[in-house]
Parts: sequence; C-alpha cells; structure tokens
Amino acid sequence: MTVRKLLTVAAMGAAAVGVATFGPLSKAQAQQVDWNMQSTYPGSLTQLGTMGVWIADQLRAVSDGQINITFQEPGAIVPALEVFDAVSTGAVEAGWSTPGYWAGKVPALQFFGSVPFGPNAGEYLAWYYFGGGRELFEALYEPYNIHSVICSIIAPEASGWFKKEINSVDDLKGLKMRFFGLGAKVMEKMGVSTQLLAGGDIYPALELGTIDATEFSMPAIDLNLGFYQVAKHYYFPGWHQQSTMFDLMINKDAWDGLNPVQQAQIETTCLAGVARGLSEGEAIQFKALKELKEKGVNIHRWPPEILDKLKAAWMEVVKEESAKNADFKKVWESLSTFRENYATWKDLGYLN
Repeated sequence: MTVRKLLTVAAMGAAAVGVATFGPLSKAQAQQVDWNMQSTYPGSLTQLGTMGVWIADQLRAVSDGQINITFQEPGAIVPALEVFDAVSTGAVEAGWSTPGYWAGKVPALQFFGSVPFGPNAGEYLAWYYFGGGRELFEALYEPYNIHSVICSIIAPEASGWFKKEINSVDDLKGLKMRFFGLGAKVMEKMGVSTQLLAGGDIYPALELGTIDATEFSMPAIDLNLGFYQVAKHYYFPGWHQQSTMFDLMINKDAWDGLNPVQQAQIETTCLAGVARGLSEGEAIQFKALKELKEKGVNIHRWPPEILDKLKAAWMEVVKEESAKNADFKKVWESLSTFRENYATWKDLGYLN
C-alpha cells in the first residue's frame, strides 16, 4: 500500500470512528470480525506483550466492538515460534510478533525486526513509511498468504547478560548464547555459539547452564524476566537492535475479507501503536536501570575497539547473506541507500 493510499485509508478509519459515535453503521461497515491473535510474547510482558493486548483492546474500542480480536498467550493455540505458519495456513487469523523471528522462512524479513548498527527509530520509520520499506515488507510476506502491519517500535535494547565480565572479543569465544536476528550471525563470527529461544525459555536455560549468556530486550523488559538473578554483567549499547519493530500478522484471506473501513481501523490503530510503543519504551528505562543497579547488576558499555570489531563482522555478514539471497540484497540496498541520503539531513539537523 502506498503512503498516499495509507493516508486515505486512515482518513476513512477516522471517519468510521465518527460514524460509530454519532450514528448507525451501514451493514457493510458493521460486519462482525472475531479473530484469534496468537502471540509470541506473554500478555503480561512489558511492551512486547502488553502492546499486543493494547492493540486488540484498541481495535475493539475504535470499531465499537465490530473487530473483536482475542489475544492468545504463547502456546495457547500454537507455540511461540510457530506463529508464522499458523497465520499463513489460517490456523489462526492473526499473530503478534516481530518479523525478526522468521529468518528461517524469509531471511530478508529480519531487516524489519532490527538491524545491527542500524537506524534509530525516527530514521527507521522514515525509511519504512516513506523510503520504500513498507512496499518491500508487504511483498516479502505476500507469497506466504500473510498481510502484515507494523504496529509498534521500541527503544534500543541492551546487548547482553553475561555471567563473567567481557574484556575483549577473545572472552566471547566458546560462549553459548541466546541471540536474536542478524546480530546472531555477527556473534557467531566472534566465536559464540548462538541459538534462538522464546522469551519464556531463556531464564531456565541461563539458570541451568544450557546457555552462558543471553540478550533479549531493554532494561525494563529484562528486569521483568529476572535475568539479574543468574547473570550480573549487563552490556550496552544494543548494537544489534537500536530499534525493534513489531507487527500484526494477518492471514491474507482474512484481511481480504474485511471491508475498507475495518482495514482502515487496523492501519490507524497500528500507527497509534507505533507512537505509543516508542514513547513508552523511552520513558521506562531509567527507573529499571536504577533498580537493576540496586540488585547488584554491573552495567558496562562496550569499548570502541570491541564495537569496531562487531561492526566489521556485521559487514561480512551483509556481504555473505546478500550473495545467498536476492531479497536480502534488495532490502539491504534499499535501506543503505536511504541511510546514505538521510545522513545529509542527520548531520546538519541533529546534535551529535
């Protein structure tokens, strides 16, 4: 969907809300939708899960109950990391997750979860909505019978919890670590053995020694999951996830069965979710960091020499993955070109 069409559809959604408030809906507008939304994250998990619950609640409100989406906890219908297939086949009508989880299905979708050494939220959203990102995103999902809408974005993450202090890249070698997305491939070049675990599986794996270290999210979320109880060294910045997007995946047949007003209500609610997710994420980190320090966590910042080596490894990953997958190369070139052009504005308009 082009930006112009999106804005037109959003206007229709706003009009629909006014109709719901001041007069009866037409028969077409009043079409009842009752969907299951299988989540990758627990509904109680700060931002990652609570935003999915908010999206479902908000859609119910703006549609006057005509879009009724039931948030399903991980495993309620299918396991957390099987949401893609469930939405694709229609086993559930919708899924709440991040595109970065589906690397095994569509490697290029990882660019819409997070990008190592990638853009901050403002630049990321500029590319997505006005730089060609959205069109690429929808094209990647389309062959799998999925229509997906970005519904949230959050602040930078931390880059990992370690049981022992890391003083050089040599200290990373041989570690077993839970790691997400494209950053995992970078860590593998550092000699780390990585695996992707759903959020609820990380703490027991860390506690039992199945993994030696983990990254998951930002301080307010990591605090919620209790990693500080089994690892005391917490590293920043989150070079692998300076911003993270989350999406509402919808079975394409279910999406096509909606009328334009309902589609507009979903699009508009998701735009609101993006603003809410970013602002909430930025507001809740300092309190969490204070509490983590009180619990004896050692907060570290990676030295420039380690970040430089990680970035060099990332560029190797880009080259290798682009050679293997045409879609990966296409999305990377789109994002890279946009960022090169954006730098002209960024360097002038923003304080360093």
